[in-house]
Amino acid sequence: MAKKRKTPAKPAPAAAGVTAERFIRLFRMVELLADGAQTRQAIARRLRLDVRGFYRDLELLRSSGVAVALEGGRYTLIQDADDALARLPFPDPRLTLGAARVLAKGRSLAHRALAETIAQVLPS
Repeated sequence: MAKKRKTPAKPAPAAAGVTAERFIRLFRMVELLADGAQTRQAIARRLRLDVRGFYRDLELLRSSGVAVALEGGRYTLIQDADDALARLPFPDPRLTLGAARVLAKGRSLAHRALAETIAQVLPS
């Protein structure tokens, strides 16, 4: 009888990379939603998005852990704006390995996350 091959565990999905332009748009979307309930059309108009772009950005917000609800045809932020902004994916800062290693020194969750990323990308 042949042995079954064990499939390796899937790594956790990497955070979505965003451009600086998209980051600014996501930031502005959170600010708009924090100001109160908004229709899709109003948000899209303010951010100069078409319908497809609106839903792509909304999906990225939600997949990043930003809580947005649709009630009565209006979208609203259902968490603290500062908490929502802290969850936004940040554009690649284009660090050198040396700079990343310096930033990875520390005890916070962010330090550990950066140190783990460095360990994952470096060859053994």
